[in-house]
Amino acid sequence: MSTEEQKTPATKIRIIEDAEATGDTAAAYDYWRSGSGRKQVPGIIKCFGARPDFLRQVIQFSNTVHFSEGHLSRRHKEMIASHVSYLNRCPY
Repeated sequence: MSTEEQKTPATKIRIIEDAEATGDTAAAYDYWRSGSGRKQVPGIIKCFGARPDFLRQVIQFSNTVHFSEGHLSRRHKEMIASHVSYLNRCPY
């Protein structure tokens, strides 16, 4: 495996970037932005862009299960998720 292949993992999922997003996909990205307070949509959200109906369900599930307050704060949960993604070499 070349150095370049190690840096950029291959994905079979079509990522719909912000500039490409139209219609329901753009609306779903805006829905995520309004709930997160962030401007840049992360790759893990973009990988569901081809199915905006499902993306909204993923966002709602994530907000309910992963990011509600509990034993760990949202900040700590996001830090754990980011580290796991790094360990798995996840490009999202």
